[in-house]
Parts: sequence; structure tokens; C-alpha cells
Amino acid sequence: MNAPHLPQRPIQALPDNLISQIAAGEVVERPSAVVKELLENALDAGATAISVKLEEGGVKRIAISDDGRGIGKEQLPLALARHATSKIASLTDLENVATLGFRGEALASIASVAQLTLTSKTADAAHAWQIDGSTQTITPASGAQGTQVDVRDLYYNTPARRKFLKTEQTEFGHCAEVVRRIALSRPDVAFSLSHNGKTVDHWNTNDIAKRSAAVLGEEFAAARLRLEEAAGSLRLQGFVGLPTASKARADAQYFYVNGRFVRDKLLTHAVRAAYQDVLHGDRFPSYVLALTLDPALVDVNVHPSKIEVRFRDSRAVHQFVFHAVHRSLAQTSATANGAAPAPLPSPSGALPWMREQQQSSFHAQFAAPAFGVAQETTQYGALFAAAATANFTPNFHATPLPSTDAPLGFALAQLHGIYILAQNARGLVLVDMHAAHERILYEQFKTALDDDALQVQPLLIPVTFHADAVEVGTVEENRDTLQKLGFDIAVLSPTTLAVRAVPTLLKNADAQALARDVLREVREFGGSRVLLERRNELLGTMACHTAVRANRILTLPEMHALLRQMEATERADQCNHGRPTWVQLALSDLDKLFLRGQ
Repeated sequence: MNAPHLPQRPIQALPDNLISQIAAGEVVERPSAVVKELLENALDAGATAISVKLEEGGVKRIAISDDGRGIGKEQLPLALARHATSKIASLTDLENVATLGFRGEALASIASVAQLTLTSKTADAAHAWQIDGSTQTITPASGAQGTQVDVRDLYYNTPARRKFLKTEQTEFGHCAEVVRRIALSRPDVAFSLSHNGKTVDHWNTNDIAKRSAAVLGEEFAAARLRLEEAAGSLRLQGFVGLPTASKARADAQYFYVNGRFVRDKLLTHAVRAAYQDVLHGDRFPSYVLALTLDPALVDVNVHPSKIEVRFRDSRAVHQFVFHAVHRSLAQTSATANGAAPAPLPSPSGALPWMREQQQSSFHAQFAAPAFGVAQETTQYGALFAAAATANFTPNFHATPLPSTDAPLGFALAQLHGIYILAQNARGLVLVDMHAAHERILYEQFKTALDDDALQVQPLLIPVTFHADAVEVGTVEENRDTLQKLGFDIAVLSPTTLAVRAVPTLLKNADAQALARDVLREVREFGGSRVLLERRNELLGTMACHTAVRANRILTLPEMHALLRQMEATERADQCNHGRPTWVQLALSDLDKLFLRGQ
């Protein structure tokens, strides 16, 4: 096919308005992009209260008012000029950007594709002044200190662009999400949002704990961990959601770099990697995290939308974020300092992970435990720690039980061979004994493997079983990997394997079933890879083989031992798949169930 014939034109400078419209294609992608740019300008101007009014999803009108410093009359034409800004003046400034805006093209781009008026008043001005974006005419106006930008009929002069917009509700949804993102980054600023004359959201000034609860909802507030860490010029703070509050979509992940919301693959990977130990499968964590660092160490001038960044030392940033989130998730609420039970969910719903996976609901209302900062094991931990071995054979004498001030309390009974009922100072604790023991063993495996101290138990009588050629080949090709995992598996014949030793923690497991599962994973992922990338999944499989099974009747001392081990184990609040290992029912909630005091 021949190329189309194009008329030969001389090289010439483009008109300013056409240049602005080309730039608008990158900056003003849809109404939400206008909202983002104007909100960033308002925050850079020192606003403490911002109002966002939208009509027809922002297509008909976007009006954003702030109480910031305002713009003087003589500066108004420059405010609408291309590449005019008060935020940078040199290359050094560009390499040390500390403001949200800096390119000086947002207002000019918006004015080129919409009817824009800007009204502003500084503290020392007698009254406000207004400039028309089309005619550049400046007239006196009324208004308090600050700035109002009124954008009407977006893309009125570029109808082809308007056809690409979605429905009114979709465009409004994108605008509302932008307001939420920016409101989360600045809890010290009040925000209000209205659509078609109706107030949708309003957030007063507050701290990040209350602002994130208000924006993301009580579900997030009831299932989150506070995080605050620093290393050199790097500082990370905010909240990470519990694995039990994971979601089917990544729609509650907010990461900020120097106050700017970003979508960065490096940061997303670091957080995801930190969760891999407690959140397997296709679930997504929720979080609100803010990374602060020297502006010279991050390049924000990567894309006109300013939503992408590039770090000078990306590896150091990745490791810092990964370890900070990983350490936070290692906390256990059982031993948290001053932890309080989370609010109960509504009677019509259960915990988020249960609701989304359509698990059967509780008859009573339980809440996920709240987290805090992990402490040392309680004074009773040593009493029972020695008893919490893999096969639960404690050597207890007639010892009077301590009071119920241990974080997970003390066992009362076993329910249906599945749950342990315990009493603590707050009320009733229910523990899924298999899930809890699985986590304990899993963490013990990880520690032993990391310390190269995995204890091996030779079997008095080797366990032989029929094997296919693939299993025999896997043993012969991966002897070093199996040895590092604590297994001694011998090839007796082309069709027979013998398990001669297993990790001590697994000495009571079904050796044949365990060996088959381990060989399957080693074969599937390869010996070296299974010890690196797939290690946690393999160790989870091993832990599951020997964790105390459902319908196993435990004695009270055995139950106490499990509770104490949970208190001493990192990440013991959820099993290896992210489900809760225990829930707390407060005494006040029990009173409500029985209408006590009513």
C-alpha cells in the first residue's frame, strides 16, 4: 500500500493557542486532570480550606476555591501564560522541586480547551480581581482572600476530544478519586466536594489517622497498622492494612512521594513483596503511605501528569520501603502496646475477606484484632513456650493458672475440635488452632532456614514408597536443595524412594505425603528458584503438613501453650494465606448480644 500523499509545507512556528492545545492533550486528559492541577495549585498557594464544585461530571463546570495567598492583579496575565510559574526559576530549582506544580502550563492548557475565569485576592488588596481566559480582560470582582478558578464547557472548541469522554457518572468518579487522593495527602487542609449542587464529601482538618478513616472508611480504620520509620534522609509513615482486610482489586492503595500521589512500579513492588509472606494468591493489600526524602534524590519531571517519578538510588528506596512494611506486618496485635479491639462489623456483614470470598457469615459479630507495636513475650510466655512443640506433648504439672491479663488470655474449652475459646481481660478470644499452629511452624521454618540451623530428625525406620520416574529424577537432580530443607531421600530403585530423615519440626507428619508435596514443588519451580522466589510457599506447604489438625482434642495445657506461642510469634494474627487466626469479642459486645443493661 502506498503512503498517502501529504502536501509540502514550509517549517513554521505554531500559534500559541495551538501549542497550548497540544500541551492540553497531555495535561488535560479528562475533567479529573483539571481537578488535579487546580488542587495542586491551591495547596502550593498555602490553602487551608478548598472547595470543589462539579457539574455534569466536571464537563459542564469545575469550580475550585481556596483561601490561599492569592494572585496579585499584575500577575494574573502571567498566571495564564504558558511556561510562567513562581515555583522554579533555574535548573537547580528543577532538580530540587519541593512544590506539587512547577511546569507552568496547567492554566494555559486548561484555558485553551475551556472557558476559564480566574478570580483572586491577596491579603493586601482592597478587593479581588478577575481575568477572562479567552480575552485576557481584567476586571474588579468581589471575593475573600484566595483564588477561585471557574472552568466551564470543557473541550467546547475541540469536539473530537469531548467524544472520548465517558458517562457523567464515570467522569465524576474519576474526579472524586482525585479529590480523595489529595485529601489523604493533606489532612491539615479542609476539603469539600459537591456534584450537581449536592454535597458528596466534606472533611475537616484532622490528623492522618482520622482523615484516612474518613476517606477510606471504618473497614480500613478497623484493620490497619501504623507505620513510621526513618533511615538517613528517607522517612516512611502512614498505615498498612492487615492481610485480613485484603481486597480483590488494587483500589485502596495510596502512595505519596514528598506529598505527591504517584503510581510507581518500584514502590508498588516493594510493598507487594513485603506482603507476600502473609498475603498469597491474587488478593491486594490496602495502604496509605507517604515517603519523604531529599527532593534532589527524586526526579518528578518524568511526565507532564507528574504521576511518575524516578529515584536516584532506586535500589536503596526499594529496600527501605520493603523492610519498613515487612517489619510493620511482623507485629502481632496479641502483644501490642495498648491495642484495643476493633469495632464490630454490621450484623449484615462479616470481615472483609470473608465477605468478598463469600464465606459463610458468623452468627455472632466478630472483629479483627487491632494492631500496635510488638512487645516482648509476656511474663507467662516462658511458662508455656517449652510446651509448644510441633507435636504438642507438654510436660505440665499441677500449676495454678495465672490471671487473664495475658494478651490472648487463657483457654476455657475447645469448640468442635476446631476453635479454642479463651478468656482475656477484654472478653472472649476465639482461635483457629490449625491456622495459628501453621503460622507458628512456618515462622520457625523461616528462622531456622535463614540461620542455617534447620534441625534434622533421622527416621528409625525409613519410609519407602513407590515413585514414578519424574519423582526419582527430581531427587537425583536436587539433592542439595532437599538437604538444605532438612530431607534425606534415597533412591532405592528406579521405582522406589525412601525417606530417611525429615526436619525435626515435621517428625510427626506423614513422611510419604510430605515428600511427595516437596518433590512436586521442587520439580515445578526448580531447586535454586524454590529456595529463593518460592521459598515461602514451600515452607507454608511443609508447615501445613504438621500443624495440629481439626478434630484433634487438645488438653487445656496444650491450648495454653499454643496461645503463648502465638504471642511470641511474628505475624501470628493471620495464617500463611492471610486469613485471621483469632478474633476478639469484647465483653461489652457480649452484653449487647444478651441485652444486658437495657
